Amino acid sequence: MGTARVALLLAGHASQKLFGWFRGAGPAGTGAMFEQWGFLPGPAMAILAGLSEAAGAAAIALGLLTPGGCAVIIGTMIVAAAPNAPKGLWAHLGGCEVPVVYAGLGAVIAFTGPGQYSLDHAIGLTGFGGLGWGLAAVAVGTIAAVPPLLRRRAVLRHVTAGSTGAPGQSRPTQPADDQPPTPRGAHNES
Repeated sequence: MGTARVALLLAGHASQKLFGWFRGAGPAGTGAMFEQWGFLPGPAMAILAGLSEAAGAAAIALGLLTPGGCAVIIGTMIVAAAPNAPKGLWAHLGGCEVPVVYAGLGAVIAFTGPGQYSLDHAIGLTGFGGLGWGLAAVAVGTIAAVPPLLRRRAVLRHVTAGSTGAPGQSRPTQPADDQPPTPRGAHNES
């Protein structure tokens, strides 16, 4: 039952990016925020993040290939935490609490497995859970987060060096206090 709740929350989180539901900003608004954070092109990256969150949510809701779904959640949330990490942990201060909690829940589900009421169990994949699968999901998710984080770092360094960005792309901007403004209708989390 706990995995279903996590899956519903992640699906809602994804739908904010993909469709603008639940007071989300949709691909355009979320994409503008992503570009300010150094994720280019912003709208495409917002869609990719939303699809990743939705795929992870579906995997844990169905209990289908659960460690893989957990790895997707962990990796996506590691990337999501990066822009707000300088503000600290707590969400009410603009920090990275929400993605850290989602990544942690993904790890817990990977370690504990999908449970008896899952498609994994129904088709005989009863060994998905435990130390090995949990560590694998955390490792794969962490490794998968590295390329987008390195790309973001390169974009932000490019901007910091005073360049105007790649042709045809918006130039990410960072206010003087290094905290991007939140577009109207968007939340200050990934």
